[in-house]
Amino acid sequence: MTFGNRSLGIHLARGLAGLLCLYVAIAYGRQIGLPAVLLLPAALWAMKGCPTCWMVGLGETLAQRRRASGNTP
Repeated sequence: MTFGNRSLGIHLARGLAGLLCLYVAIAYGRQIGLPAVLLLPAALWAMKGCPTCWMVGLGETLAQRRRASGNTP
Protein backbone atom coordinates (compact mmCIF):
# COMPACT_ATOMS: atom_id res chain seq x y z
CA MET A 1 0.00 0.00 0.00
CA THR A 2 1.75 3.11 -1.25
CA PHE A 3 -0.79 5.91 -0.90
CA GLY A 4 -3.38 4.43 1.48
CA ASN A 5 -3.64 4.64 5.26
CA ARG A 6 -4.40 2.08 7.92
CA SER A 7 -7.75 3.62 8.69
CA LEU A 8 -10.39 5.33 6.61
CA GLY A 9 -10.76 8.10 9.23
CA ILE A 10 -7.08 8.98 9.04
CA HIS A 11 -7.21 9.04 5.26
CA LEU A 12 -10.25 11.31 5.19
CA ALA A 13 -8.72 13.63 7.81
CA ARG A 14 -5.52 13.94 5.76
CA GLY A 15 -7.57 14.72 2.66
CA LEU A 16 -9.58 17.38 4.48
CA ALA A 17 -6.41 18.96 5.86
CA GLY A 18 -4.86 18.99 2.39
CA LEU A 19 -7.93 20.53 0.79
CA LEU A 20 -8.14 23.20 3.47
CA CYS A 21 -4.48 24.09 2.95
CA LEU A 22 -5.03 24.34 -0.81
CA TYR A 23 -8.17 26.44 -0.36
CA VAL A 24 -6.52 28.92 2.00
CA ALA A 25 -3.41 29.17 -0.18
CA ILE A 26 -5.43 29.89 -3.31
CA ALA A 27 -8.25 32.00 -1.86
CA TYR A 28 -6.18 34.15 0.49
CA GLY A 29 -2.80 34.06 -1.23
CA ARG A 30 -2.69 37.76 -2.02
CA GLN A 31 -3.72 38.80 1.49
CA ILE A 32 -1.40 36.58 3.53
CA GLY A 33 1.58 36.32 1.13
CA LEU A 34 4.41 33.96 2.13
CA PRO A 35 2.38 31.77 4.53
CA ALA A 36 0.15 30.91 1.58
CA VAL A 37 3.17 29.65 -0.35
CA LEU A 38 4.17 27.52 2.64
CA LEU A 39 0.70 25.95 2.74
CA LEU A 40 1.21 24.35 -0.67
CA PRO A 41 3.91 21.87 0.48
CA ALA A 42 1.80 21.21 3.58
CA ALA A 43 -1.12 20.27 1.32
CA LEU A 44 1.08 17.93 -0.71
CA TRP A 45 2.38 16.29 2.47
CA ALA A 46 -1.12 15.84 3.91
CA MET A 47 -2.43 14.27 0.70
CA LYS A 48 0.74 12.20 0.14
CA GLY A 49 1.05 13.91 -3.22
CA CYS A 50 -1.48 15.49 -5.53
CA PRO A 51 -5.27 15.18 -5.13
CA THR A 52 -5.21 12.31 -7.65
CA CYS A 53 -2.71 10.47 -5.44
CA TRP A 54 -5.10 10.99 -2.52
CA MET A 55 -7.94 9.44 -4.54
CA VAL A 56 -5.77 6.44 -5.42
CA GLY A 57 -4.96 6.09 -1.72
CA LEU A 58 -8.67 6.22 -0.89
CA GLY A 59 -9.22 3.30 -3.23
CA GLU A 60 -6.33 1.40 -1.61
CA THR A 61 -7.65 2.12 1.88
CA LEU A 62 -11.14 0.92 0.96
CA ALA A 63 -9.75 -2.21 -0.71
CA GLN A 64 -7.66 -3.01 2.36
CA ARG A 65 -10.69 -2.49 4.58
CA ARG A 66 -12.76 -4.81 2.38
CA ARG A 67 -10.03 -7.51 2.46
CA ALA A 68 -9.78 -7.26 6.25
CA SER A 69 -13.53 -7.78 6.66
CA GLY A 70 -13.50 -10.78 4.32
CA ASN A 71 -15.72 -9.21 1.65
CA THR A 72 -13.39 -9.85 -1.27
CA PRO A 73 -15.04 -10.44 -4.65
